[in-house]
Amino acid sequence: MTGLNLPQFKAEIVVPTLNAIGLGGDAAVNLLTGTALVESSLVYLRQVNGPALGPWQMEPFTEHDIWITFLPDPRLGSLKTTMQAMLARDIPHTDQLITNWRYACAMARLKYYRSPDPLPAANDAPGQAHTWKRIYNTSLGAGDIDASHIALFQQAIEA
Repeated sequence: MTGLNLPQFKAEIVVPTLNAIGLGGDAAVNLLTGTALVESSLVYLRQVNGPALGPWQMEPFTEHDIWITFLPDPRLGSLKTTMQAMLARDIPHTDQLITNWRYACAMARLKYYRSPDPLPAANDAPGQAHTWKRIYNTSLGAGDIDASHIALFQQAIEA
């Protein structure tokens, strides 16, 4: 199986996107890079036998829920406007989880951001794997925290 060059993905997609929405930093960058690795292997743009989309394999319901229940919060300042500016015109939001990787990355970051839990340290692969499972994949998701998932987060840290 082939995929994207991980250091380029991290440097060209994840870092500038998270900086653009004001939610960057090494811990967030490594967590989002690792999440993409765990969710899609940076190969799949549609979940096999499921609804999830894009490198971060976000489900359309989750994307919609962030817009409806989280982004309208006035305490978030201009974040909603920043997110709206990332969208391409005349393409449904959920389709952009596949086609617009900046938007997909930002939405994945918001999934973590709306949780009250702090991010694990930037170099804590086991902590990042646990955070991914608890917040992103959830107890309902098929993912597990095992050595292979921790190794993917370590790979993201080292990229």
